[in-house]
Amino acid sequence: MRSGKIGFIFLLFISASLSAQDQAGYRIKLTLKPYTHSQVYLAYYYGKVKAIADSANLDENSTTTFSGKDNLPGGIYFVVSPRKEILFELLIDKEQHFSMTADTNNIEQNLKFEGSPLNSAFFTYTRTMAKYGQSIGNIQKEYLTAHNRSDSLKIREKILAMNQEIQNYRNDVITKNPDSFLSALLSAMKEPVVPPASQQPGGKYDTMYAYRYYKTHYWDGVSFMDDRLVRTPFFDNKLDKYFKETVSPVPDSIIREVDWMLLYSRTAKEMYRYLMVHFVQKYINPEYMGQDAVFLHIFEKFINTGEADFFTEKYRKIINDRAYSLMANQIGQSAANLDMVDSSGKPVPLLGIEAKFILVCFWDPTCSHCKEEVPELDSIYEAKWKNEGVKIYGVMVDGGQDNWRKFIRDHNLKDWINVYQPKDKADADEAANRPGYKQLYDVYQTPTLFLLDKNKRIIAKKLNYQQFDHIIDLKLKKEK
Repeated sequence: MRSGKIGFIFLLFISASLSAQDQAGYRIKLTLKPYTHSQVYLAYYYGKVKAIADSANLDENSTTTFSGKDNLPGGIYFVVSPRKEILFELLIDKEQHFSMTADTNNIEQNLKFEGSPLNSAFFTYTRTMAKYGQSIGNIQKEYLTAHNRSDSLKIREKILAMNQEIQNYRNDVITKNPDSFLSALLSAMKEPVVPPASQQPGGKYDTMYAYRYYKTHYWDGVSFMDDRLVRTPFFDNKLDKYFKETVSPVPDSIIREVDWMLLYSRTAKEMYRYLMVHFVQKYINPEYMGQDAVFLHIFEKFINTGEADFFTEKYRKIINDRAYSLMANQIGQSAANLDMVDSSGKPVPLLGIEAKFILVCFWDPTCSHCKEEVPELDSIYEAKWKNEGVKIYGVMVDGGQDNWRKFIRDHNLKDWINVYQPKDKADADEAANRPGYKQLYDVYQTPTLFLLDKNKRIIAKKLNYQQFDHIIDLKLKKEK
């Protein structure tokens, strides 16, 4: 059972509906003591989001009914009290006409379902697992009083035995509830168990074999055709864990996995939509440099070909704008030219700069982050980078020429190539419908930094100066 106060989030990035193909509707009666004349909610999980499916008012007898003409999509739902606390979970699947009774004084003991064998089995399961959890907690406390290694090993053996007992119990539940949603859930939650060393090739532990076995069997209990899994609290975490622990963080490896999942789930409307949204949100502004290539791949292969028509008009515009801002600045690509002028009005195009490395810095003299980071950038440049063949091409994004010139003087940025784009050039680009430098370099905040090699290829972007320093060191060592 899950408890605690929550805040509900409505899903605004997709055009979603709670209707299902079967139009029999749902009618779920709830008696929830001691509450009367107050509002309760039926809610569901959608990845890490909790959203409201329905609400109803309890009468003087603590009774109400959630009802609708369309079936609810299958998944794990939960009842929320008038105090916005999660009281208990329930499963929604084919049977959607049933009743449930609970007393908030002791839900663990008195929750009852009528007309829903699935939820009766689910409640028995959750109550049993709570007892197992308490038992494991008690065993773990024994570590605090363990006096030696022998005691610790005995406690560990107890925990392993308890874990095996839990797994046996889950397997028994699956066997006794074949073809049920509960069985599908427990199967999907299973973790692959790598064979012991004696059963591995050569009779000894092999790290690569263990990795390949774990990765190969990770999704054994999961059907990417099962739309019900997207409305559970664990599937999103399972997905994140897979990419974090088994998939190389390089774009090509991620793309292979993303393609497989999207193509496999394409005929399962909810699963396909969920995975598409998940991957777009994860890689549109990725955690690691270069992974925005995954988002571009998804955009070009699926979204821009009309295979993701469920995005709202507002979110689709965000996606389109972001994609076109990333297309010209991918790692390994040749950098787009920047036709800028210096403080005297002399043209200083980026592609005319000759250097072993060029650091392009888009900055604003009135930006608080720039005021801190630009002097730090200049310090490492003067102390180290200048002697390593680096030149800094500093582009004023905003802030006004007076502030720009004053900042350059005050912080002695004398060795930078300080440039800006004249207004008439910006106006000409706009009139000709040419992409401006902010789109070409995805400049939506300052400072934004790019590192180019001597051939003007992008080798790094949007890192801090310490990370750029590390990359320059690596490149120089490779040359030697």
